[in-house]
Amino acid sequence: MVGRRTLVSGDVIAERYHLQDLVQERLGATTWRAHDSVLSRNVGLELLPSDDARADRFLDAARGSTIVSDPRFLRVLDLIQDDHGHHMIVREWARAFPLDAVLAQAPLPSWRAAAIVIEVAEALMNAHDHGQYHRRLTPHQILLKESGAVRVVGLGVATALAPVGSSEQPDTAQLERLDVQGLGKLLYACLVSRWPGGHVDGLRAAPTEHGRVLRPRQVRAGVDREIDAICDRILGSPPVQHRRPITTVAEVAHELRGVLARLDPHDTAGGATTSPDLVRYDPVVEPLGPPPGLEPPRPRPKAWTPAPPTTLERRKAQARSLTKGERGMVLLGSVGVLAILLVIAFLVGRQGPVPEAGSEPSASATGNVGVLPLERVIDFDPQGDGSESADAVGLAIDGDPATSWTTQTYRGRADVGGLKDGVGLVLDLGSTRQVDSVRLNLVGAPTSLQIFTTATGVDEAPRALSDLSPVASVQDGGTDVTVSLPQATITRYVVVWLTSLPQVGDGEFRGEVAEVRVDGRS
Repeated sequence: MVGRRTLVSGDVIAERYHLQDLVQERLGATTWRAHDSVLSRNVGLELLPSDDARADRFLDAARGSTIVSDPRFLRVLDLIQDDHGHHMIVREWARAFPLDAVLAQAPLPSWRAAAIVIEVAEALMNAHDHGQYHRRLTPHQILLKESGAVRVVGLGVATALAPVGSSEQPDTAQLERLDVQGLGKLLYACLVSRWPGGHVDGLRAAPTEHGRVLRPRQVRAGVDREIDAICDRILGSPPVQHRRPITTVAEVAHELRGVLARLDPHDTAGGATTSPDLVRYDPVVEPLGPPPGLEPPRPRPKAWTPAPPTTLERRKAQARSLTKGERGMVLLGSVGVLAILLVIAFLVGRQGPVPEAGSEPSASATGNVGVLPLERVIDFDPQGDGSESADAVGLAIDGDPATSWTTQTYRGRADVGGLKDGVGLVLDLGSTRQVDSVRLNLVGAPTSLQIFTTATGVDEAPRALSDLSPVASVQDGGTDVTVSLPQATITRYVVVWLTSLPQVGDGEFRGEVAEVRVDGRS
């Protein structure tokens, strides 16, 4: 065997592959972007030293994976044995980002997480039909192209690169279970940027409680309920609420596909979605218009020209042109009419406004101050899943302080668990009113809150904080809180927004509103 040396950019493998960029070093293997001088295209090279104990099964795994023709797996183009002291796998090259780099920035929306895992699950279904199993799915093994397409790498090879261990081979059911568990963990990571069971690919370990991994909705607000349940049916041991566990990759794809039609904002017809470029391995973006010249034209020297007029000089010239001929007469008449209108407006203003016949006086001028009737109360959770104890909102206005509307229980932090800015109630006055104050009977202390209102004339209940304007706030209030609003606050909707909740247990926080009353002019 030829003595092995460190490979560098510019080395030529098998007299055709020119090494260009070192992409990564992982588990003793290196991945390079190379240029195939024979076919004039980029390829990916995975290299493992020939004297490594895993070298033979490294090539065998790649050779076995070629039986799977699903385009979501990067194809094996060539196998090279013992060149420059390395065994090598030549794959097609995809311009894409690894999923772990995307999740390091932020979790994905529920619909996008489902779409990615569906692609991976359907690719694994085709692999399983040919007796091939991945066994080591992690975010680093998933590539996302700019077109939205999904690619899977490491089929068979990821297992071959694992440290040499037991010689026992798991049966087919165990192999499929490993891939199903990998899909569940992949879905979990897409939803919350955490990995169940430990630190993997730069992602922190998923939080646990009493030895059980918390469900995605317990870690991050806004995760879809059905996808959260699917994730628990894969990873839960056993799943909560006695749900039926998911044990095959086909079930994973089927269950997520049923939810995606409801979630995917781009799928208005409710049909199935697939990667947009599965029919092409590496789509080429063709520019519009004629090709550019080989050399841009050189600028020619300009003859001397006088300096252009300044902005002030142009404005003066335009003003002079307006005072000449018929334009001057029109301008003079316009100035005269404007002067007459100003005099009339001044005289009317001195006399004061004259009420129109049949008009009603404004709410701020008449009416008695008292308790304003509430037409309805709505729970308000725009930064969560849109529902916060909706079936109990009537208890906040039933006149019985012994009953109350309560928020969900949040863990770890008083500021709604750090999951969102707050949660609260929308008070509908039925019509536009002048509001003077809001009185609250709360359970537990301290509670911090804000009062928001909608603009005058708005007749639709708010759905987001951007629809509201803050008018008052209370920090660390007690159980009996009266909030005075600015003078002449006129609105139909008043929102009580809880931002910090009282503690109800060890590390648990929950807000409760026993009664709420709005005072103003009827």
